[in-house]
Amino acid sequence: MSINKRLPAAAMLVVAFALVAAACGTSDDTTTTAAAAGATTTTAAAEETTTTEEATEEPEFGALGGVIVASGDEIQIRVSQVLSGANEGLGVPNLRGVELAVADYGDIGGHAVSIGTPQDSLCSAEGGQAVGQAIVAQEDVIGVIGTSCSSAGVAMSALISEAGMVMISPSNTSPALTSDLEGTAGSDYNPGYYRTAHNDLFQGAAVAEFVAEFLGVTTAATIHDGSSYAEGLVTAFGAAFEELGGTITTATAVSVGDTDMVPVLTEIAAGSPEVLFYPIFVDEGSFIAQQWDSVAGLEETTQIGADGILTDAYLEVPETLDNYLSGPNLDYGTNVSETGVNAESFLATYEETYGEAPTAVFWAHSYDATVLLLTAIEAVAVDVDGSLFIDRQLVRDALTATRDFAGIIGTMNCDDFGDCGANRIALYQNADPTNVADAYTNIVFEWEPS
Repeated sequence: MSINKRLPAAAMLVVAFALVAAACGTSDDTTTTAAAAGATTTTAAAEETTTTEEATEEPEFGALGGVIVASGDEIQIRVSQVLSGANEGLGVPNLRGVELAVADYGDIGGHAVSIGTPQDSLCSAEGGQAVGQAIVAQEDVIGVIGTSCSSAGVAMSALISEAGMVMISPSNTSPALTSDLEGTAGSDYNPGYYRTAHNDLFQGAAVAEFVAEFLGVTTAATIHDGSSYAEGLVTAFGAAFEELGGTITTATAVSVGDTDMVPVLTEIAAGSPEVLFYPIFVDEGSFIAQQWDSVAGLEETTQIGADGILTDAYLEVPETLDNYLSGPNLDYGTNVSETGVNAESFLATYEETYGEAPTAVFWAHSYDATVLLLTAIEAVAVDVDGSLFIDRQLVRDALTATRDFAGIIGTMNCDDFGDCGANRIALYQNADPTNVADAYTNIVFEWEPS
């Protein structure tokens, strides 16, 4: 059973704004939602109240146009994650979070929601470009939950923005996609882009404080892989660490696909850093851990990864024992989504539905991103004789106006550049590669914006 969870009083301001704007304003893909059959909802039954406006005249769409969902048709959104290759474990839990959120949220104005066929944007600019082109060709699509990786997000967000759609990412963290948090748009910001994931300016600051204050060391080296994610995060970490009095001994890079890490580790060892921070992805990160002991001079250097490798695939590598990793704080406590779902009930349904626990850390961000998108759609949709008229600009306006929105990850507030996340960061230690589930609860350091 699924129910329609409607907006609480705190969110009605968004609805009111959207409906006033609508009053002043002068396809063929109907694939059903890809949620697993027989999934049991985690949402408790509640009294339903509709917030979809009913009208007798068809509204005029604004400059970005709109979508008309005919009576009996489904509302179309899409999902794009990395669904193959070494980083599949990062994207699959995100897709499943969307599926469960759609099931829990239920119909909007009597219309089911379809995610169509999930799209694999890989973890690359090329993947994001290809999937973005495929999605914008479907004129009835309103928004996209994606991508997994920032490099794919950069490429896709430009296309989604130009088409007037919206895109909400659960795990893109590059500052370039939103802003510098001081009012300046990032180099890859596009209107209509939002995320529930943290901005890596926060994660960089958290890791810097962990290194300087928790570990109590003053020197560090960094490795990135040329991706928007890794470059942005090592830059944020380096700047924050130096502000705390630390020194970056070596800032270097590997390439995606590299397997021989001895040369780069030898370069790192020459600077004798106390810490190496390598926020890259699973294959290259695993090779670094596996080849670590073959390079002299690193015996006293501590390894720290980040959320790109905070996955089962990395944690189960024996050589990652005792390594630290940064990422979103998974201790969600008593947080409850607008749908009435909390972390405990979500995870129970996830395991019952898919037969396993999530293999990475952005499952809650994905669920919350989907609820956020569906809430915005419902807030601005106008019902005319059973057809829904959805203005694209009003969907963006509703998302940007989001304040005090309850999610599993915590309270969400969207700024002018699309950062909506709760921005709570934790450092984890992999104490037992034979029991990776423990690593996701073994928090040794917590950080959040002051």
